[in-house]
Amino acid sequence: MKLCVLVKQVPGSESALRIASGNTWVEDAAALFEMNESDNYALEEALQIKESLGNDSEVVVVSMGPERVQKVIREALSKGADRGIHINEMPEIKSDPFATAQVFANVIKDENFDLIFSGLQSDDVGSGQTGVILGEMLGMATATLVMATEVQEGSIKVKRELESGWFQWVSMSTPASITIQSGINQPRYPSLKGIMGAKKKEMKVVDLSTAVTIEKQQSFANIYLPIADKKTEMIEGNVDQMVSRLVDVLKTEIKVL
Repeated sequence: MKLCVLVKQVPGSESALRIASGNTWVEDAAALFEMNESDNYALEEALQIKESLGNDSEVVVVSMGPERVQKVIREALSKGADRGIHINEMPEIKSDPFATAQVFANVIKDENFDLIFSGLQSDDVGSGQTGVILGEMLGMATATLVMATEVQEGSIKVKRELESGWFQWVSMSTPASITIQSGINQPRYPSLKGIMGAKKKEMKVVDLSTAVTIEKQQSFANIYLPIADKKTEMIEGNVDQMVSRLVDVLKTEIKVL
């Protein structure tokens, strides 16, 4: 079985983020980057499936971004992935999930993957759309919010997380594109042997200009820090007047009613 895992490098939670001068993204120089959390779980799920099926299976890690994203690809290779594909994206980083999926589709369409795993959503943009759009573009079955997988002959059975504590088991034919929920497993740490071996594994670099791209469907108009605005109002009058004013504030200003 041939498995693909999409991984994204995102600013870490401990990063001191500063808005870039164009007000459309953060300054890369001020951020500490790491593998997206749910992508880490997606990688672990693919590795466990490979180990359960035997040596004939292959896990390929694909990531898009500037040269620095090779760090997370090497991390994935050190954990057990077989090879990597780096889509070199410079200088503008895509925030449109449709355009991102289009690039992935054009780069990996000839790989003929049986399963494509991706994290439910990225920690930076959080659109949660790329994996589903990619599956549609490649004519694959899709499933989101997956909490468990069971690979069968020519199909895969997945457990989807629904609302209010409900779950749903769904059987799909392969090939399929699946987005993984955090907590599905326990991601492993790379071993010293794995770290050394990752240096010898193949990492194919694809220039974004060679991939067919389309016009962006959406973009960030402005990114800004929230402005703190504290105000204290003393409500006076009789009981009916105070209650009326309080309800009005909750409805029109705080908007919790």
